[in-house]
Amino acid sequence: MTRKIIPIATAGSEEIGLYEAARKIYPRTVRGMFARWRWAMVFLTQLIFYGLPWVEWGGRQMVLFDLAARRFYIFGLVLYPQDLIYLSGLLVISALSLFLFTAVAGRLWCGYACPQTVYTEIFMWIEHRIEGNRTARMRLDAEPMSLEKLVKKWFKHIVWIGIAMWTGFTFVGYFTPVRELGMAFLQTQMGSWEVFWVFFYGFATYGNAGFMREQVCKYMCPYARFQSAMFDRDTLIVTYDPQRGEPRAPRRKGPDPRTLGLGDCIDCGLCVQVCPTGIDIRQGLQYECIGCGLCVDACDTVMQKMAYPPGLIRYDTQNGMEAGWSRRQLLGRVLRPRVLIYTAVLALLVVGLLTSLVVRTPFKVDVVRDRASLARIAEGGRLENVYRLQIMNATEQPQHYRIAAYGLEGLTVSPDESVVVDAAQSRWVAVRLQVPYGAVPAGSHTVHFAIREEGGGAQVSEKAAFLVPR
Repeated sequence: MTRKIIPIATAGSEEIGLYEAARKIYPRTVRGMFARWRWAMVFLTQLIFYGLPWVEWGGRQMVLFDLAARRFYIFGLVLYPQDLIYLSGLLVISALSLFLFTAVAGRLWCGYACPQTVYTEIFMWIEHRIEGNRTARMRLDAEPMSLEKLVKKWFKHIVWIGIAMWTGFTFVGYFTPVRELGMAFLQTQMGSWEVFWVFFYGFATYGNAGFMREQVCKYMCPYARFQSAMFDRDTLIVTYDPQRGEPRAPRRKGPDPRTLGLGDCIDCGLCVQVCPTGIDIRQGLQYECIGCGLCVDACDTVMQKMAYPPGLIRYDTQNGMEAGWSRRQLLGRVLRPRVLIYTAVLALLVVGLLTSLVVRTPFKVDVVRDRASLARIAEGGRLENVYRLQIMNATEQPQHYRIAAYGLEGLTVSPDESVVVDAAQSRWVAVRLQVPYGAVPAGSHTVHFAIREEGGGAQVSEKAAFLVPR
């Protein structure tokens, strides 16, 4: 049996590529209300991120997640791993907030507060200040290598790396006291893990904000993929009005476009040039759109120059666009059942979390049996069980605690003196429970430890098993 070999390509055939290389986007600088809101969020988020580790509270760092000591300091709160429920509640509140904001006005988080958006905006501003505007950057990249190009590129990357490394240093400063971390850096005595995370977080910032940019939003961020599940026809989104804008064509300022058989869109392309992800909003809603509103600012600027009314590209809803609703009608649809349910659940969770933090006991206790000695006969012919209690002081002052126990007849506690635990510290205490021999039948019996804060009145009860051998 003979085989016929068919050539893959012959003379005159066309080669079709199955992969399209990423096209570099050169966003144009724009001014307007939404651009100002974006920069306001940049300043606010970075003021909090960079400044919070340096603020002190009662002689310590205000916000510190001390993993080595297993204590989290958040303003006046001292939390332990046993307080994980509060972290879970905070995550649930954050998720519901995201759902609420998305149902009301689309991807507000992505457009204004996402770290990827914030650091991309910072890096692009640096790029604009060093290399010039959009046209200058495109021309510089197209030119062959020269001294001017080399200096500008290297200077830009040096500034980028400096910001990225400072970001990584600040990130680690939330887990290691930032002042101690700074001294260790100056003395070249930083720990290996601290060095690793500074460079890792700095490298991630440098790569994501400097090079990947819109690729993270398009291909890496899962939010872009499931955002449609949180949208409905009454969600405010950045929208182009085709009924008003089409047909679009370039023209001079002056004549009424209706007399020319044209829409208000002059096909200038500025809405595409200012878009951080490089999409054309005139093609409808796309998952790449992060809802930043920069195309709205660009289009309103053009409409003002052409003496046309603003709002050709605007925040609107699908129902509002089709029905021609007014702004009051749009806002009236915000309070729809979906939004009200999200708001009610979110309010209940916030109130519940705050109430739990206010009324929580200012110390915690863990009871562990001493495995080396389950039960034994002590002096005086009494039966003894030994336990280890971990008392965790969640206040900023030293506290005295009194340990008691109940649940069995003739039960005594030794030692009987108060236990001192330093501020925001924990202490292990060996406690012996004794009962008269023969007074309690053989088996496992439940006893309760009652640990009371002297002077404060707070009390914690923990149960344990008292073993009586046969």
